[in-house]
Amino acid sequence: MTAVTDQDHTERADHPGHAGEAAPGRAVSEGAAAEHTEREDVGAGSEDGVDEAPVTAEGGKNPGSEREHTRVEAGDGRAEGRGPKRARAGLAREEGSRGPTGAAQARAEAGGGSPGAADAGAAADGDSGDAWDDGLIARRVTAESEQAAVVEARGHNAPPAAPLAYDGPLRSRLDALRELIGLSRTRLDSRTLAEAGQVLDEAAARRRLSGQHTVVAIAGATGSGKSQLFNALAGVAISETGVRRPTTAAPIACSWSDGSASLIERLGIPPRLRRRPLQSAESEAQLRGLVLVDLPDHDSAAVQHREHVDRILALVDAVIWVVDPEKYADAILHERYLRPMAGHAEVMFVVLNQIDRLPGEAAEQVLDDLRRLLDEDGIVLGEYGEPGATVLALSALTGDGIGELRETLGQFVTERGAPARRIAADVDAAAWRLRPVYATGRRTGLSEEARDDFAARLADAVGATAAGEAAERAWLRNANRACGTPWLRLWRWYQDRREPATGRLPLRAPADEEATARQRVEQAVRTLADRASAGLPAPWAVAVREAAVRGSQGLSEALDELTARAGLPPGRPPRPGWWPAAVLVQASMTLLQIVGGAWLVGQIVGVMAPNLGVPVLLMVLGIVGGPLVEWSCRMAARGPARRYGVEAERRLREAAAGCGRARVLDPVAAELLRYREVREQYGRVVGVG
Repeated sequence: MTAVTDQDHTERADHPGHAGEAAPGRAVSEGAAAEHTEREDVGAGSEDGVDEAPVTAEGGKNPGSEREHTRVEAGDGRAEGRGPKRARAGLAREEGSRGPTGAAQARAEAGGGSPGAADAGAAADGDSGDAWDDGLIARRVTAESEQAAVVEARGHNAPPAAPLAYDGPLRSRLDALRELIGLSRTRLDSRTLAEAGQVLDEAAARRRLSGQHTVVAIAGATGSGKSQLFNALAGVAISETGVRRPTTAAPIACSWSDGSASLIERLGIPPRLRRRPLQSAESEAQLRGLVLVDLPDHDSAAVQHREHVDRILALVDAVIWVVDPEKYADAILHERYLRPMAGHAEVMFVVLNQIDRLPGEAAEQVLDDLRRLLDEDGIVLGEYGEPGATVLALSALTGDGIGELRETLGQFVTERGAPARRIAADVDAAAWRLRPVYATGRRTGLSEEARDDFAARLADAVGATAAGEAAERAWLRNANRACGTPWLRLWRWYQDRREPATGRLPLRAPADEEATARQRVEQAVRTLADRASAGLPAPWAVAVREAAVRGSQGLSEALDELTARAGLPPGRPPRPGWWPAAVLVQASMTLLQIVGGAWLVGQIVGVMAPNLGVPVLLMVLGIVGGPLVEWSCRMAARGPARRYGVEAERRLREAAAGCGRARVLDPVAAELLRYREVREQYGRVVGVG
């Protein structure tokens, strides 16, 4: 943008042979203070790009015939409807390579007037013939320019800028973050995922905009000289400066090239606060693609100013922090901005301004202390060619160090990598904020030992061990009934009938057994949930416990049904093949006893001849052989009985484990699997794996 000063208008008015142009120049010079606001509201507020007509000495517009006459004399089709100054400005651009003096002479020759008048006309109009789509620009300049208004035409023919393109790793990280949010949407609260979702939204919005421009914000505290630095980089007084605090009330944007309108609109900066820098071939070549934004003071007493700063800092591609020797260690700056933005060091400049106020080597000492504070904030400094924040010292007032900053900023903008680095830093920051809900330093998961213990607890709850022992005893009883002596079985039956009820342990009631089993099941579920959630981040630990609790509902009833189905089979246990032989031998022993006894009775009665040896031998063989056969059968029955009991216990344990797995273990394992999936996605987000 080119500023128009009263000195330029005075030269046009005093030059001989241009009395017709002296009146407009004199009107602007003498009535600048009175007409400045009116021209701002009319010219700078017209967003359709139509320029205002030259102002006459009486404050009115030139007649339409005079304007048409000027267009005919100018002979430049692009100047149609713009007035004599626009026509001369178009010719002056063709002579831009000749330098300021040659361009002034060319404008003077084209306009038929003096170089001073030509310079004033060109300065008033700038380079409006170059189309650019950033909207209406000028609103006002500072009192040092004596508040001369500058109006730029809005271009309609500028080609759209190419959109931003992210590289493969960054796209992969963004996709992983999107997948991570999708997997976690039902597990985490919306506030936790809001910031990550905002990063995705801003990344998508920035990708659709120009990739040939870099938006850099100038931020700082009150009195740090932000606006002075902004004007120094632009080469013209654009942002208002002064001793009044705060001076900058709203963000102002300045673009060095066309195609940045959508980027500035994304920042919410209206057209009346958009500027163009001083038209210079060297400046345009060096800073082409730069969009510079002057922010209000971040420590302003006005809340709206701070809101502007926070909102725009989240949208720009890079930021220049301006500090001064008095407030470079301000706690608000370091704690609220620099420390949280430590991960954005690669897109950050820290400028120590006003070094002209420091005597001798004080500037180097303050700069070293500033570097120390930045290092304590965790900001990596880009020294010795390493990536990190750039720290410079300069004076916007005297211009000392401005060239170095301009050169560094030009290289930074030329690389065209700041937008992608800013998005990558935002992803890093979002991943760091999400770390407590995704990452943990402990080993997580459900071990086989925990699964086996859960199954064992459920088996104890349904009485699998007792059922196996009962099955074993039942098998032994059947073996004793089949192979035992009839006299011993009769005696046991008699003892059971005569034994009094007192002295026996009371049997547990079915209600007590059911309550105890239910408590054991609940205890087993709680133990499993605690083991499965150990080491997990809080949201996922809660999800695992909730899954276990949901599965435990109705588990006791299901186990009871399985116990009834998978318990002892109805009827007697199976009979082994050696039982018939044992029964036959036991029957033989009983028969020997009966025969021997009958023989003795017959001898006593006198029916048979006396012979005690044979009947006594038969009775002894039967009496001794019967218990011996029973004992042998019992020893032989222990193995099959044990196997029978173990098989019954196994069936019950498997049934209880299957029920617990279907109702509790599988839902818990599903939650753990989902956590492993989000953990893998989180690793991709942070760039690991």
